Amino acid sequence: MTREAAGAAQLVDDGLELSAAGLAPDHDAESGVGPGVGNSADLGVAPGLASDVDSDFDFDPVAYINQPRWQKVSLGLDRTRLLLDLIGNPQDQLRFVHVAGTNGKGSTCSFIASILQAAGYRTGLFTSPYLITFEERIRVNGANIPAHDLRDATLVVRQAALQVQRQLGEHPTEFELMTAVALLHFARSACQIVVLEVGLGGRLDSTNVIQAPEVCVICRIGLDHTALLGSTVEQVAAEKAGILKPGCPVVSWPQDAPAMEVVRTRCDQLGCTLRVPDFSQLTAGKVERGLRPVSYGAFGSFELQLLGSYQPSNAALALEAVALLRERGWNVPDAALRAGLRATEWPGRFQVVAHAPTFVVDGGHNPQGAQALVDSVQDVFPGMRPVLLMGVLADKDYRSMLRTVLPLAKAVVAYEPPSPRALSAQDLAAAVVQVRDQLQCYVDVHAVDDLVQGVALARKLAGQEGLVVAFGSLYSISQVMDALG
Repeated sequence: MTREAAGAAQLVDDGLELSAAGLAPDHDAESGVGPGVGNSADLGVAPGLASDVDSDFDFDPVAYINQPRWQKVSLGLDRTRLLLDLIGNPQDQLRFVHVAGTNGKGSTCSFIASILQAAGYRTGLFTSPYLITFEERIRVNGANIPAHDLRDATLVVRQAALQVQRQLGEHPTEFELMTAVALLHFARSACQIVVLEVGLGGRLDSTNVIQAPEVCVICRIGLDHTALLGSTVEQVAAEKAGILKPGCPVVSWPQDAPAMEVVRTRCDQLGCTLRVPDFSQLTAGKVERGLRPVSYGAFGSFELQLLGSYQPSNAALALEAVALLRERGWNVPDAALRAGLRATEWPGRFQVVAHAPTFVVDGGHNPQGAQALVDSVQDVFPGMRPVLLMGVLADKDYRSMLRTVLPLAKAVVAYEPPSPRALSAQDLAAAVVQVRDQLQCYVDVHAVDDLVQGVALARKLAGQEGLVVAFGSLYSISQVMDALG
C-alpha cells in the first residue's frame, strides 16, 4: 500500500481529544527537561524486544500503521497499557494537558500548545486526523515528527504490538499504534509538556492511559459517534468526562445543561476543581488584514489569525486552561499568551486558501460544526451566498447539517469523500433536494464524480467575485487543496 493510499484509507474518526499532563509546581521553562524525564535513549528497548531498526531500511511506518486489518474501532485500554509497558512506559516520563469534547478540540489544543511554546517550553502536540501529511499528527514545538524518527519509533512499536497480539490474542488498533508512537517520540524528544488529543470519546480512548494530567479540558459536547458513545448528550458527556482524574483541575466549555450537569457531577466525585469560561466577558471585532481583534476579561486584548466566528471562544477556553497551569507553577508570561494566540495556525478550520473566487475550506462535519460555519460566513463574508462543495460520511447527521446550511447557500456541489464510510455524491445530492424542498428555498444542486471536477464546477458557479466553501469532512481537505493546485 502506498503512503497516499494508506492516508486515503484511514479510519480514525474526525476529531481527536488532546491530553497533556503538566509539569510539577515551580518548574521553569529554562530548566530544560521536565520532572520525571529520565534517559530518553533507554525508551523502547524493553526486555524481550530487541530492536532491529537498522535491518528495516525499506520499512514504511505510515503504510504499516494504516493497514486495513487494524483499522477498526475497538475501545478499551488493555492493549494500549500492555503496548506501552513493552516499550518502557514513555507516558510516565511526560506531563500532559488532556483535551476532550466533540467540537473545537483541535483548535483549542493548538492554541494551548502555541502559548506554551511561546513561553519557552518544549511542547508536544498530538492531533487527528491529518490534513496533508501523516507526520503532522505528531509535533514538537510546531515541527512535524521527522521521517526517520517516525520510522524508528514505529519499528519499536511494531515489535511490541506483535507481543501484545501473542499475549492478548488481538493486535493493537491503528489509533493505539499511533498513540504509542507519539508518546515514545515525545519522551525521546524530552518534551516538557504534551498536549494530547483524544481519538474517540475519552473514557476508553487509548490516550486515557496517562496518569493525572496537569489540566483536563472538555470542549463543546454534542451528539456524535452515537453508535459508540451513546444516543443522548448525557451519555456522550459521561464518556468525555471519563478522562478526568482525581484532584485534576478541569476547564469545561459552558455546556448545555444536561452535559454540564454530568461534568460537574464527575468533578465533584473526583475532587476536581472546575472552571468554566464566562463568554459574557468575550468580545470579538471584525476581521481586518487577516486578523481578528479579541478581548477576554482579565486576559485583556489579543489577536487571532484563525478567522472562524467560534475561534475567540476556543481561545478563551485555552486561556482558562493556561491560567490553571499558571496556578500549578508554570511560568507563562502575558506576552506569551498574546504571542502564542496570534501565532496559532490550524489548517482546514474556516481557512481562506484561494481567491477569485474566494475559496474557504472548513472541517465542520456535524450539526454544531455546520452552525459554526454559517455563523462564520455571515460574520466574515456578510451578504454573500456561497457555493457549498460538500462531502460527508454516511454515519453523520448530514440532514441536520443541510437544514442549517441550505438557507445560506447559492448552490451545492456534492462529492464522495475518500473514505469507506463515505456517502455517495448521488445520495447526498438527493438529500439536498429533499431538504431544499422541505425548507422551500431554492438551491442549485449538482453531483460530481470526483473532487477535481467538483472544485472546478464550484468555482465556475461562484464566479470571480463569489465565494466557495468546502466542508463536511476533514478527510477531504488535502484533496481539495490538491485540486486547487
